[in-house]
Amino acid sequence: MLNVNNNASLMKQEILVKIAKLQLAGKLAEGVHYIPKEIVPKGSPAIRCCVYHDREIVRTRVIARMGFSVEDMDEEKRLADFATEALNREKPTWPMLTFLNEACNGCVKTKYLPTNACQACLARPCKMNCPKQAIEIYDHRAHIDPAKCINCGMCMQNCPYHAIVKIPIPCEEACPVGAITRNEETGHEQIDYEKCIFCGKCMSSCPFGAVMEKSQLVDVIKHIMAGKKVVAMYAPAIAAQFKAAKPGQLETALLKAGFSRVWEVAIGADITADKEAAEFVERMERGDKMMTTSCCPAYVRAVQIHAPELRGCISETKSPMIYTAELAKKADPDCITVFVGPCLAKKREGFDNDIVDYVLSVEEVGALFTAKEIEVNKMEVTLPKYQTTVSGRNFAKTGGVAESVKIRLPLDKNTILRPVVINGLDKAGIKALQNYGKINAGTIPTPPDCPNLIEVMACEGGCIAGPSVIMNPKTGAALLNMYANAGNAGLVDGIPPKCDMDAVIHA
Repeated sequence: MLNVNNNASLMKQEILVKIAKLQLAGKLAEGVHYIPKEIVPKGSPAIRCCVYHDREIVRTRVIARMGFSVEDMDEEKRLADFATEALNREKPTWPMLTFLNEACNGCVKTKYLPTNACQACLARPCKMNCPKQAIEIYDHRAHIDPAKCINCGMCMQNCPYHAIVKIPIPCEEACPVGAITRNEETGHEQIDYEKCIFCGKCMSSCPFGAVMEKSQLVDVIKHIMAGKKVVAMYAPAIAAQFKAAKPGQLETALLKAGFSRVWEVAIGADITADKEAAEFVERMERGDKMMTTSCCPAYVRAVQIHAPELRGCISETKSPMIYTAELAKKADPDCITVFVGPCLAKKREGFDNDIVDYVLSVEEVGALFTAKEIEVNKMEVTLPKYQTTVSGRNFAKTGGVAESVKIRLPLDKNTILRPVVINGLDKAGIKALQNYGKINAGTIPTPPDCPNLIEVMACEGGCIAGPSVIMNPKTGAALLNMYANAGNAGLVDGIPPKCDMDAVIHA
C-alpha cells in the first residue's frame, strides 16, 4: 500500500472536490468540461508525453469519479453527457472498480536487478546460491540472465550489500488472490472479477492510479439536494480520519453536510458482537471445530471463492453495517441509507444488500466536507442519545472483533475460547485460510492448540488501514483509541450491556 500522502491520491481528491462543488452549485453538467484544464493547466510539467495527453487521462478519471466504468466508454461522449446521465441514474452500476488503461504504466514482469552497489565480491554468495546458475560476474558487477532466472529471490537474500533489488508489478504484488494480471496483447493489467475479493489492495498500491473505484458521491449529493431523508452511517474507523478533537464533532459535520440523521455503526458492531458471542457458544456446544468472524466482506468473499472448505465456519451473524441499516430503516422506512467507510469491499456488500442504498468512502465524504467548507475539528459536539461501547468502536482495529466476542461470553464459556487473528489478507493470509479449511474438512489433522475463533481482517491493522483512508494508519490507530475509549465502558458482571435496539431507534 502506498503512503496515503501521494500525488495520485491528491489528484483524486481534487477531482472529487471539483465535482461536488459544481453539483452543489447546480452546474455539474455545464462546468465538468473544464475540470481537466483546471487540474492540468497550460504550462504544467507533463507526466506523459504532453499536457494534452495528461488532460485526456484526467478526463477519464472524472468519468470514473462520476460513477462510470471507463474500459469501454464512448470516447466521443462529452463530459456534460456523462454528468447528465449520472444525475439521472437510479442506482450504482456494477462493478465497483474500473481500470484506466491509458494510466497503466504497463510494468515489466517482476524481476531481480543488480544495482551499482554491487562490489563483485570474492564470496559471490548471489552466484553460489542461485539454483539455476543465472548469475555471472563481469565488468566488476553481477549480471542476471533473464532466460535462466526463475525469480526465486535467492540472490537478493544472499547479497551482503543489498545490491540486488526486486522490481515488482505493484498491483499484482498486492493482490492476494491473483485476480489482476497482465494482458499480453495490450500490455496492461486486467481484473478478473470472478477471483476478485474487492479488498482494494491493487487500487491503493498502483503508483499511477490506474485502478479506480467508481464514486457514488454524485448520487448521494443528488438525493440530499432533492430534500430527501438521507442518513449517514459512519464506521468506527471514520471517526479517526478527520482529526476530530471530541466525539460528536463528526456527527455535527455530517448533519451540516446535509444528512438528515447520523448513525454510528459501532451500534451495529455491538449487535454483531452480542450475536456472534451467542453463536460461538451454540457452535461449540454442537461440536463445531471453529467459527470465523463475518464483519469483513473481503474476507467472506475470499472464503467463498478461494477457501471453500471454510465456508461452513463463517459466522451467520450479519455485519455491523447491515444491522445499523436495519435500525435506520426501522426508524424511518423511507430514508436513504449511506454507509461511510474506508473500504472498497463494503461497496460490494452494499451492492448485494438492498437495505444499504449507497456506500461512500472517507475520501468522498472528505471531498463533500471540503466543497461545503466544513472543518470537522471546528464543529460543535452533537452527542447521540445512545452511547456505543468501547468494544464496539474497537471493531475498526485488528483484534477488536475477537476481543468484543470474548468479553461477551458467559464466564463458564470463556475458558474454552482459543482466538487467533489473521492480520491482513496477503498471500500468506489466504494460505492460512486454506489450511484452516483443510483442518475443518478433516483432510489434515487438527492440532491440539487449533483456534476455535478466527478473526480475519483483509487490511493489516484493521479498517483503519483500509484502501480509502486519508490518514496514516498509525496516526489513525492512535486517534481511534481516543475515540473508542470515550465510549460506554460500563460492564455488568464483566460483560458490556446488550444493545437495546428499541432504545436506539427511538433515541
